Amino acid sequence: MEFNLVQTIAIYALPVIFAITLHEAAHGYVARHFGDMTAHRLGRISLNPLRHIDLVGTIVVPLVILVVSKLFGGGGLLFGWAKPVPVNFHALRHPKRDMLWVAAAGPGANLLMACLWAVVLKAALAAPDGSFSAPLTFMAQAGILINIVLMLLNLLPILPLDGGRILTSLLPEPAAISYARLEPLGFPILLALLFTNMLGMILNPMIALSLQIIETVFRI
Repeated sequence: MEFNLVQTIAIYALPVIFAITLHEAAHGYVARHFGDMTAHRLGRISLNPLRHIDLVGTIVVPLVILVVSKLFGGGGLLFGWAKPVPVNFHALRHPKRDMLWVAAAGPGANLLMACLWAVVLKAALAAPDGSFSAPLTFMAQAGILINIVLMLLNLLPILPLDGGRILTSLLPEPAAISYARLEPLGFPILLALLFTNMLGMILNPMIALSLQIIETVFRI
């Protein structure tokens, strides 16, 4: 079934918003668990997406990518970001060790949401044909893809991405300090990877494998 641009945006809206904002909320929940109350005091530990939405990162950027892809057939990765949940790693009970779990919470939330969307997709495919079965199928497929992309993108070992935080936590102290000094280069590196299409070359095989695993596990 072919959807027009408005229908496509409607189908992607909820998966995109929840994938991006709940990723950030997960960081706050886990940081509080390990002793950092920064996000809690600022009211940022919430499953309410409205508290995490960033106008540019959560709405404008994904919308532009989606429109360009729909109108011009582009194959760009659909991604975005929410307002970062503030985490004071020094306030964690064991900063270097606990940093790993706080950082991993975001990609972990995306993996969980991908699995939940897979359950929705399985139910939609099993449902009788009707006015809601096709849109729900496409929404679930979008939810799986978006969460897999965000999970893998954030797991890249580049600071300030979650993968960079995880690597910093795992490295011996001297190497971790040296690696942390490279954080100002993280955003330029990401832009270079994006504009040279290296980001897609790195992520696309992992995305394809992850989708295949989801399909196999949930038999969809």
